[in-house]
Amino acid sequence: MAKITAADIGKLRKTTGAGMLDCKKALIEAEGDFDKAIEVLRKKGQKVAAKRADRESTEGAVIAKVNSAKNKGIIVSLNCETDFVGKNDSFVALANDLAELALNASSKEDLLAAQYNGMSVQEKLTEQTGVIGEKIEIGDFKVIEAPFVGAYIHGNKIGALTGLSETIDQAEVVAKDISMQVASMGATTLSYKDFDPAFVASETDARIAVIEKDNIELGRLGKTLKNVPQFISRAQLTDAVIAKAEEQLKADLKAEGKPEKIWDKILPGKIERFISDNTTLDQEQCLLDQNFIKDEKKSVADYVSEFKVEVVAFERISL
Repeated sequence: MAKITAADIGKLRKTTGAGMLDCKKALIEAEGDFDKAIEVLRKKGQKVAAKRADRESTEGAVIAKVNSAKNKGIIVSLNCETDFVGKNDSFVALANDLAELALNASSKEDLLAAQYNGMSVQEKLTEQTGVIGEKIEIGDFKVIEAPFVGAYIHGNKIGALTGLSETIDQAEVVAKDISMQVASMGATTLSYKDFDPAFVASETDARIAVIEKDNIELGRLGKTLKNVPQFISRAQLTDAVIAKAEEQLKADLKAEGKPEKIWDKILPGKIERFISDNTTLDQEQCLLDQNFIKDEKKSVADYVSEFKVEVVAFERISL
């Protein structure tokens, strides 16, 4: 029987991350052969992975990184089953290592095939599944390439990237601010101009139906009814629609007895309110049309325009 030393066990543990007892058992089974011991641990991981294949891995760590040239960024989530494992220092360290590798990958498949300490990333994840006893996998992978890329991470649970049209003096600040917006508000597209008309139409019908149903119950209880919007996106607010709304607002002002000479001071605010009331979809899903979280008096588009730069792309991953 080969002599197994504490140094051998320590070396195997450092290489694989496995526990002391597991490393000792693997070395004994491999009769002291270091490479065979790694294979023993890997096979153990495969068995555990097969048993836990149908488990949900909704916890973990989200890491965002940008390359030194600031023109490529990635977000990757390393998923596990429990928050306890997701907060473990060694788990987070592995997530950071894999994120560094991801900077040279163009897809999740590329990352899984990349080499990590003498094995593929997929093999490492299988090994760690055996070591930790939980399903460990790459949950999601996003990449952005742009003239300037910035990132933001919130508590290793949400990661966001923003690509800007050019590198400006305050590009780092702007990209981080917009990434914080993306992380916080969860936009799905840049602008209302990106919406498919059929989607807007079906979403309008669905939202109106929900509000009307709610109003039946509110009416029964004698409570104030919710406003039923005519529209939900700026994409629907044509010049004709705005003109018609303005005429109705003028009629309302006249009915209220407001002097016509002061209408010009009142109408802009009312038109702005009309647009706000009828663009709820944009405010939820369109990054540039959302209220800027650091100053809700302006939109994200307003904030970005102050720096004479454009947002060309963004990505978000959350657990």
